[in-house]
Amino acid sequence: MKLGEINTLEILRETDHGIYLIDANDDEVLLPNRYVPAEFKIWDKIDVFIYLDNEERPVATTDVPYIKRNEFALLRCNQVTDFGAFLDWGLVKELFCPFKEQAFKMKPGGWYLVHCYLDEKTERLVASSKTNRFLDNKELTVNQFDEVDLIASHPSDIGWNVIVNKIHSGLIYKDNIYKDISVGDTFKGVVKKIRPGNKLDISLEKIGYRNIEPNAKRILQELEDNSGFLDLTDKSDPEDIKSQLQMSKKSFKKAIGNLYRQRQIEIKPDGIYLITT
Repeated sequence: MKLGEINTLEILRETDHGIYLIDANDDEVLLPNRYVPAEFKIWDKIDVFIYLDNEERPVATTDVPYIKRNEFALLRCNQVTDFGAFLDWGLVKELFCPFKEQAFKMKPGGWYLVHCYLDEKTERLVASSKTNRFLDNKELTVNQFDEVDLIASHPSDIGWNVIVNKIHSGLIYKDNIYKDISVGDTFKGVVKKIRPGNKLDISLEKIGYRNIEPNAKRILQELEDNSGFLDLTDKSDPEDIKSQLQMSKKSFKKAIGNLYRQRQIEIKPDGIYLITT
């Protein structure tokens, strides 16, 4: 029976307080009445999340929390006490974040990117907004040009720090950012470069020729949405291209070059025209 995770357990018996579930090691846990399904049979299997109740006893719920053990998520702080902050993670009992695990002092109503882990001393699930200490780049599980899952961690003077595949840390440089990013946002990216020390440079666009087709489709869609015309050319200001198409000028030029060779567009001094047949 794994604390902080979804467990598939069997229904053992029914009581006045709910039903007891059992795992392969014959360990039991209560599923309170409020979560008991309308219809069930003894020895039916059921998926439940296991955590500790207010009396520090394991308890099951069919509710799925916003964050599970060893995951990252953006959570709202509900209250702060003399002991620490309490976060809304979608369950009756709030998730505790001790003061020592707060990168910045949490305030009620604020939203914070946190990591959920099992504290070995207290054997409780707790949150930490010091997310970097749960990331490791010593042994990389990604290669250059790999597509990766990203979570926006925090901005810096040179770009955005991101969590890569929930394991590694990475950086998106400012000149590779073509859309608004907020803490906790999740999106796809590509490993652009692996620098000395296993530092990961991440791009929001696919690299090289891998990037032509998606951007070409985006330009075609913009042309169709604007009556077959875009007031952009390869001479346009990079900021105008970024604002209108959310891509770099370099990627834009590659894409329109591809479309031009395919005779799908016509490039004139005043802009791009969609060729219709």
